[in-house]
Amino acid sequence: MTFPSTGRAFAPGTRVRAAAGFALGAVLLFAIAPMALSDFRLGLLAKYLCLAMVAVGIGLAWGRGGLLTLGQGVFFGLGGYAMAMHLKLADAGPGTLPDFMQLYGQLDELPWWWRPFASPYVALPATVLVPMLVAFLLGSLVFRRRVRGAYFAILSQALAAALAILLIGQQGTTGGTNGLTDFQGFFGYALDDPVNQRMVYFVIAGVLLALLFVARQLTRSRYGELLVAVRDAEERVRFLGYDPATVKLVAYVVAAGMAGLAGALFVPAVGIINPALIGIVPSIEFVIGVAVGGRATLLGPVLGAVAVAWARTALSEQFPAAWTYLQGLLFVLVVAFVPGGLASLASRWRVRRRTPADPAPVPTLPPSTTTVREVTT
Repeated sequence: MTFPSTGRAFAPGTRVRAAAGFALGAVLLFAIAPMALSDFRLGLLAKYLCLAMVAVGIGLAWGRGGLLTLGQGVFFGLGGYAMAMHLKLADAGPGTLPDFMQLYGQLDELPWWWRPFASPYVALPATVLVPMLVAFLLGSLVFRRRVRGAYFAILSQALAAALAILLIGQQGTTGGTNGLTDFQGFFGYALDDPVNQRMVYFVIAGVLLALLFVARQLTRSRYGELLVAVRDAEERVRFLGYDPATVKLVAYVVAAGMAGLAGALFVPAVGIINPALIGIVPSIEFVIGVAVGGRATLLGPVLGAVAVAWARTALSEQFPAAWTYLQGLLFVLVVAFVPGGLASLASRWRVRRRTPADPAPVPTLPPSTTTVREVTT
């Protein structure tokens, strides 16, 4: 038997239910997963959780704000390269060029824009602030001119393609198509040690939970309500005295910061960052994961991103040539039959459970004696 007070406390959207959800997630990520998975599988899960961080930002910008961001690979790459540059300089030591620069032999000294990343006090903030700055500059130009819908999606996708082409062309300073890889240490810890790899996983899991908390606070705040209002009725919000461009810009910048942080943690978890991870295709895969999970919910993008990434790893081993078609088919099926994503299936089931299949007829009272006499006369 459920008491009314308990039922109201665990209703959707309450703080008690949210706290219980975060506690359950912490138990799964920090206790069950490390015990149940091998070091290799735990490393794969760390990679998936990094992709889930990007999905949290997309869920905020797209799910709540209606901004179809097809260029999150840009911010993911900026954060990843900022972290990779610092790790390369730390491995090389003071006054020494990174190994790939010595291999290519195109430079005699370190480029000026590499030098600040030798300091962790510059590199760590840059993994978040540089993507947010780029998003702020781009969003200020786009949203002020009221560019939205498909035009905004195409523009963000073109930015991802431009960044990938730029990185490929700068082989001497960015590694070209090979990117930056073969990192030896992570802030004094050897990355080839399984214990340190588990430490990296725990950091990633903790950051993911923190980003989910930030996203929940934003969506439950007055700003979250205003963001939804801009998505549904932008002109009405403008007539009420708010600036929709500023509202959308905040969501876009926050999503960019989350993607940059995800890219920074992706580097020590996977050990590589290259243009193939930040171009058009990865940006679209981010959106597919969010759509599959459910962009209108908080946890849906995370589950969708992890599920799609896991399916890609599992199915691509068995069907290496057909996985791309399977991924496209999955996206089409979800959009066609479950537009709200897999997270909406639970709410649909609850609504269907509450609604009877064959509603009983409404009982009618028999006519009174007075009414019969009036009718007969």
